[in-house]
This record gives sequence, structure tokens and C-alpha cells, in this order.
Amino acid sequence: MSRIAIASIAALLMVGQARAADPITLRDMGSFHVGGRLVEISGKPVREVVFAPGGVPAKVDPNGTYQVEQMYVQYFLPANEKGAYPLLMWHGGGLTGVTYETTPDGREGWLNYFLRKGWAVYNSDAVERGRAGWAQYPDIFKGEPVFLTTANPFERFRIGDGPNSYDPDPAKRKLLPGNQFPVEGYENFVKQNVPRWTTTDDATIAAYIAEIDRVGPSVLLFHSQAGTFGFKVAQARPDKVKALIAIEPAGIGDLAKADVLKNIPTLIIYGDYIERDSRWPKIRANGIAFAEAIKAAGGSVDIVDLPQAGIKGNSHMVMMDKNNLEVAALIQKWLEGKGLTK
Repeated sequence: MSRIAIASIAALLMVGQARAADPITLRDMGSFHVGGRLVEISGKPVREVVFAPGGVPAKVDPNGTYQVEQMYVQYFLPANEKGAYPLLMWHGGGLTGVTYETTPDGREGWLNYFLRKGWAVYNSDAVERGRAGWAQYPDIFKGEPVFLTTANPFERFRIGDGPNSYDPDPAKRKLLPGNQFPVEGYENFVKQNVPRWTTTDDATIAAYIAEIDRVGPSVLLFHSQAGTFGFKVAQARPDKVKALIAIEPAGIGDLAKADVLKNIPTLIIYGDYIERDSRWPKIRANGIAFAEAIKAAGGSVDIVDLPQAGIKGNSHMVMMDKNNLEVAALIQKWLEGKGLTK
């Protein structure tokens, strides 16, 4: 990235910070559930349940039809819309749409930033997360949910300096040097973590396809686990995806169908400390290989390693880091350069 581009991003960031206290004016906001299927369960015993202390027992028959695998979407439509298409925000594994809302230390997140830039934002809780809800297991969801300890994200998301860098005492935690994650809000961050399954990818992709079918042509911004979802949904609906913004994608699409994405401008962003992590060099290599396959088919993919763009210290949770608005400004400038703003 050129010095001029970096200077332009810095100027945009200063303007964004100056306007952060301005009110956000919406013409509408709301929510909906989308996707899912009906499932029958039978052969279970009827039982009595007391739902409130001192209440009268009620018979609960678990046999019957259940609605499962739906997804929750909340949308915000700005009064002065400047994005050429809606912006769909998809979170990563063990997380929800809170990812893009207020940062753990109380600053503005990307949802607000892009609203201020005039984007209609659709922020979702994917299948089995947050307000989407989850289903019985193993009857419907196969396998058990995965729960994370408070130490896991600290050591795995490139906040702490590798294994054993977390300590219950914040003063004893070992941070990566120059890390931009707001560690003073780390306890708030782990409160956002929710259980996740490793067996629901197909259901999640189906729900995201249902979302884009309902919303219409859109720009997709997705993080981590949602790399698989973003690329595969675009491969399923290439006519409805106008751009792909992958933030540290942990998964990729179908390599054999990379050519399907050749007409969709794509931006892939990676943070800092990649080489210091045991997993991320391989994850990044997979992402680069997928990008090269798209380019080999005639597609356009811009890969930004933030340190090389002069933006340093980013963890895996780029949208929460202290320099989150600087990265958002980079994305906004890229979108403008692709002719995706009005």
C-alpha cells in the first residue's frame, strides 16, 4: 500500500474520530429470523417441570416438531444511505454479532463506524449462537458444544504471548509487545464468548444463503470461522455478492470452484504476529492459496497484511483493537475505490 494511501487513511481516521460523538440518524431499524427447518422428535418420556419457584408443575412432552437452525439478523438503515448495497456483518466462532458492536473497553465498533459512513448494516447471530438459539444434542445437533476457558482466547487470538501467557491476575498476563487489543476490557470480551458446535456448518451456510436471498445484493464482511461461510455463500450466490471482505479468515471456500468468485472484488486482511503463532502461518497460507486460485481465474483479490500497511499490533480480533477505526477506514477506502459507495 502506498504512502499516499496510508496518509489518506490517516486523514479519514481523524475525521471519523471527530465525528464519533455525533448522533447516528436512522430511517429504520429492526430484526428478523431467517432460515432453519422443522425436525420431529419422538420416543422421549413425558416429565413434569416446575418453571418458577413455588409454581405448579407442568407436563412437558418433548415429542413433537421443533424449529431449528434459524439465524437472527438485526438491521440498521441510515437516513442518508451512501453504500451502494447493504453491508452484512458475519462473526467468527464462539462469538455473536456483538463482535461488531461496542468494543470490550467501551469504544465504537465497526457497526457504528459503517453506519456513520452511510452503510445499511445487517448484523447477525449465526445458527446456534446468541438470539438464533440452539437445538437439542445429540438428537438434532450432532456432538457436544465447545466451551472456551478464559485463558483460551487470550493465548489463541494473539493477544497474549503464546501458551501460558494468561493469568487470572491481569498484572501477571504476558502480552505480545505492542499489542493493540484493549486488555483492560478482556474480562468483558470473554463474557461475549458463547458455546459453539463443530457440526453445524451446512446449516449455517444455508441460513446465510437465506439471509442474502431476503436482503438482496450485498457486500459481505466476515471474520475468522465465517471465512468458510462467506466464500461458500458467495460461490452459491455469486450474482448477489458484490464484494467480499475477509478479516483473518480461518477457513476458505471450495477451491475447485474458486473461478466462481472471479467477478467479485475481494479484500483479505491479516493482523500482526502471524509468524509468532503456531497455527496462523498455515491458516494464512491456506487463505493466500485460495486468493491465488481466484486470481488465476481472472479475479481481483487484494491482500493486506496490516503491519506492511503501517498498521501494527493487531490481534485476531481486529475490529475490537484500539486501532479498529484505522482498519475500518482502510476498508472504507477500499470500498470507495471499488465503486461501491454512492
